[in-house]
Amino acid sequence: MAERQYPIRLTVNGTEREAQVEARLLLSDFIRHRLGLTGTHVGCEHGVCGACTILHDGVPARACLLFAVQTHGHSIETVESLGTPEHLHPLQEAFRACHGLQCGYCTPGILMTMKAFLEQHPDPDEAAIRKALSGNLCRCTGYQNIVAAVARAAAVAREGA
Repeated sequence: MAERQYPIRLTVNGTEREAQVEARLLLSDFIRHRLGLTGTHVGCEHGVCGACTILHDGVPARACLLFAVQTHGHSIETVESLGTPEHLHPLQEAFRACHGLQCGYCTPGILMTMKAFLEQHPDPDEAAIRKALSGNLCRCTGYQNIVAAVARAAAVAREGA
């Protein structure tokens, strides 16, 4: 027996999208498999690691803990919204310049978390950056270069403002 489908309409990276989804379809699966936006990574599937972090109405959220139907009428942003290879977002540029990634698996979730953080805290100190990063696990680094990259992105944004 086919499971009932529910209509949803949401904005994804600035584009209005409509779909029919099962009630139990996770947002992370919807983003990756239905929309083809594979930058949102799935790590633990328990909301612990932060790899699947997206912005839900501008607020960081774990895509593995939301159902796609919960996004009806809302806006989400994935890492694909940040920049292009030709025109990187300041956070992406700072991560490149400061070597803020190694394997890169956690990076999309960190970038989305830090995008929202820097919008609310344009001049953070190291302790604030580390606290904001505490919900994102990186198994490759000691976080030093990630913290440096976030600080650099904040400085660049302040200089440009």
